[in-house]
Amino acid sequence: MIENENKSPLNKPVFYTSSAIIICLMCFAALMPTVADALFKTVQSVIVTNGSWFYVLAVAFVVLFVVYLGMSRYGEIKLGPDHASPEFSFPTWLSMLFAAGMGIGLMFFGVSEPLMHFLAPPTAAAGTIDAVREAMKTTFFHWGIHAWAIYAIVALILGYFSYRQNLPLTLRSALYPLIGERIYGWPGHIVDIFAVTSTVFGIATSLGLGASQVNAGFNYLFGMPSGTGVQILIMACVVGLAVISVTTGLDKGIRRLSETNMVLAIALLLLVLILGPTVFLLQAFMQNTGAYLADIVRNTFNLFAYDKTDWIGGWTIFYWGWWLAWAPFVGLFIARISYGRTIREFILGVLLIPSVFTLFWMTVFGNSAIDQVLVQGQDVLANMVNEDTAVALFVFLEQFPYSSVLSFIAVLMVIVFFVTSCDSGAMVVDMLCSHGRNDTPVWQRIYWAVGVGVVSAVLLYAGGLGALQTMTIAAALPFAIVLLIAMFGLLKALRVEGFKRESLQVLAGTPQHSDADKNWKGRLENIVSFPDEEAVLRFMRKVALPAMNEVGKEFEEQNFEVNVEETDEAFILTVTMGTDPDFIYAVYPTPTDQPEFAPSEQMDEGVQKTYYRAEVHLSEGGQNYDIMGWSKLSVINDVIDHYHKHQHFIHLLK
Repeated sequence: MIENENKSPLNKPVFYTSSAIIICLMCFAALMPTVADALFKTVQSVIVTNGSWFYVLAVAFVVLFVVYLGMSRYGEIKLGPDHASPEFSFPTWLSMLFAAGMGIGLMFFGVSEPLMHFLAPPTAAAGTIDAVREAMKTTFFHWGIHAWAIYAIVALILGYFSYRQNLPLTLRSALYPLIGERIYGWPGHIVDIFAVTSTVFGIATSLGLGASQVNAGFNYLFGMPSGTGVQILIMACVVGLAVISVTTGLDKGIRRLSETNMVLAIALLLLVLILGPTVFLLQAFMQNTGAYLADIVRNTFNLFAYDKTDWIGGWTIFYWGWWLAWAPFVGLFIARISYGRTIREFILGVLLIPSVFTLFWMTVFGNSAIDQVLVQGQDVLANMVNEDTAVALFVFLEQFPYSSVLSFIAVLMVIVFFVTSCDSGAMVVDMLCSHGRNDTPVWQRIYWAVGVGVVSAVLLYAGGLGALQTMTIAAALPFAIVLLIAMFGLLKALRVEGFKRESLQVLAGTPQHSDADKNWKGRLENIVSFPDEEAVLRFMRKVALPAMNEVGKEFEEQNFEVNVEETDEAFILTVTMGTDPDFIYAVYPTPTDQPEFAPSEQMDEGVQKTYYRAEVHLSEGGQNYDIMGWSKLSVINDVIDHYHKHQHFIHLLK
């Protein structure tokens, strides 16, 4: 299922077509911002009026599906072969997915959104205690598990089909259960072009928000003038930093920036918590969480059908569309950093942990801001939220001791989030235009990092960012339909995985080691020894390969198509099963750290040695057991055992 024609890293149809569409839309929004804004707002209004029920239903289904997968028997399946291990440590992984998933939004809306809901709640009287409760419950609802569930399901679909089924790590792979090999033709190109376009404009909008907030912070700290020209200059500097980061790669640039930002975020959060009304905020967090969980089902399906209001279109439907519009970018990035995680670990990490942190952040900043307005009478903060949300964070921090230090940390965070969004976005777009590969030429990554900055700068100068933001959200409707179809395909594939795992638990009728009792001393010697690579390769050539050849000849006698292949990495026996999944039995020489219980003469003091194992791999990956030292007959029986289990797996599929 790997596209054989991908000799060049650049997918030219996607690259050139996406670039052309982006330039045309940018020119339209920049040259005729009023017309573009009116057109896209009309489209959005039609969608909200007639399709809001579909957005609500789709997001509700996504949440239920993600929770089900995390609790189901499929939770043990890895995003990668069975022997895969995670590429990044758990804290680093959380830092990167958090920076890409919410990033600058927390800085921009952490103070302003709760205050907006407090000043204009959907149902409660404005400025009352009931308005406080409703404001925090609504903010939790918009920034909680619904948003992260959308990211999680897109990332899970992409990661599963890429790492488990060897498909390209691009959005087209989500459609493989629906259109099969046609994902490599124009249907797949169209899906990736859509993903590239929505990602570029989504990030451009985010960069516009970030530039305005950095400008506001510099204006507060250093008296820097505010204006579009200054914001474009800031954007140019940030894009320059992003270019440096994106050229150093994921493991250095983006990883280090994400870890730095996580440290800064925790530092700022703790300082505001400690310097503010600490006990009240801890109590509020518990109460907000309880209210959120208690009403989550009702709020999920609440469309205000009986109480007609424009509020839901301006808030909930807007957010659901925004998260869906960002999902191709964030989902692909999360999939890229999640290799080797089990589905259960993945969902726990993507759905729950960032949600808890996000909700705690919203409590600390949101409840503190409301407290300043309601209790301390800081009307200037309330007015600023309505006038300029970019400045609201700094007006809020001004009320604390050491406000200059807090504001400096906040500006630094916005800048790092700014750079992280730009370079991770450029990496994702580059992968979409390169068949999912990440070993692309440096110029491609620089092209997209600079391109996103240019789009954002032009639209910021011409006043077209709002129009493109509206267009991006409207484009979430067709993506939601595609996503639901892809979820069905994922469930179908996982069902096949379940049958496969079930079949591996069935013991074949032939004993696995029918001759094992004849030479038990030799077996023990093999078990307690730690052979080097040369010894394992010698065993594989003298025992494993002849065993595979002998079994292969017998299969051919039974009219099967068989191939025994010797590669640089392994010996592989493949039995073609027609339209059913092929049977694959392979032996890999696998380096392993020598355990501490090794005999003392086999180890030097303080030195961790490496020995080799002859490990069995099936189509789904390594099975984590060693056949080094087995007899030829035992290896043959092991092949037959696994073939018997494979037959049972095919039987379960019927």
